[in-house]
Amino acid sequence: MAQDGLHDRIVRDLPGMLLPGDLLIANDTRVIPAQLTARRGAARIGITLDRPLPDGSWHALARNTRRLRDGDVLVIDGGDGLSATVQGAVQEGSVSLRFNCAGDDFARALRSAGALALPPYIARPQGPTESDAADYQTIFARHDGAVAAPTAGLHFTPGLLAALHASGIARETITLHVGAGTFLPMRHDDVSQHRIHAERGAISPESAARINAARAAGGRLVAVGTTTLRLLETATDAAGIVHPFDGETDIFLLPGHRFRSADLLLTNFHLPRSTLFMLVCAFAGGARMRGAYAHAIAAGYRFYSYGDACLLERASGLGA
Repeated sequence: MAQDGLHDRIVRDLPGMLLPGDLLIANDTRVIPAQLTARRGAARIGITLDRPLPDGSWHALARNTRRLRDGDVLVIDGGDGLSATVQGAVQEGSVSLRFNCAGDDFARALRSAGALALPPYIARPQGPTESDAADYQTIFARHDGAVAAPTAGLHFTPGLLAALHASGIARETITLHVGAGTFLPMRHDDVSQHRIHAERGAISPESAARINAARAAGGRLVAVGTTTLRLLETATDAAGIVHPFDGETDIFLLPGHRFRSADLLLTNFHLPRSTLFMLVCAFAGGARMRGAYAHAIAAGYRFYSYGDACLLERASGLGA
């Protein structure tokens, strides 16, 4: 999408749309099989892992939380001995859990017991398929922890990355573990009343230095996906300097926000009344995005996780 209008292109055109010296920044989180079925005695409890907490426990969304109390032990179906202990007060719809294993042992148990938490608009009456396990993972995936895929990254292939490299476009990765809250619609007409679930992210000192060097050399920062953009905005100061980061962010990017990091955003087409549509309106301008979405609908573009993408320029006057 350019300042002077809309252009229909395809993702393999991306190397010719960017400039030598531009830096592509992607989210390297890896999706975990986050949906579990647990039992406390005869009670059956559905759990969706949300995010890891600094103390090694997990925040999770859960059904039938009224049955749970601090100290309860939940046995995970199919987990080959995997269990979790409820920690602290139980809130409506969510709970903190400490599992009885960690690291590689926990990852193996999850692969045995868990299922992908696919978005509700991907119809899988019999559950996620084997192909989903591969298709719902980006080429950048390195670090376990996401409940949902950073779907803009799904468009990239080894061939496309090679073409970008050959065109002088560098690449960097940062990590934001996408949480279950990404599926939640906005339920308030007043957007200021909506709260985004916190998500854990990390930008290493080395990555921050390379991002800052690219910008200092005159390159543009190209965020691959809204998750990448949210973490960049969390870690970037008023002077446009990206700092190392390791913690949680619940940043909510609304129209009026002055963007300090990315110059361009590659992102999929998002649900109406969602925080992500608010984000792209904040980045590129509300009127431009409404026009772009009307064009996409008329042209038969595909929406949502396995759909098409758009390349957006930051609207003038909305950034530093």
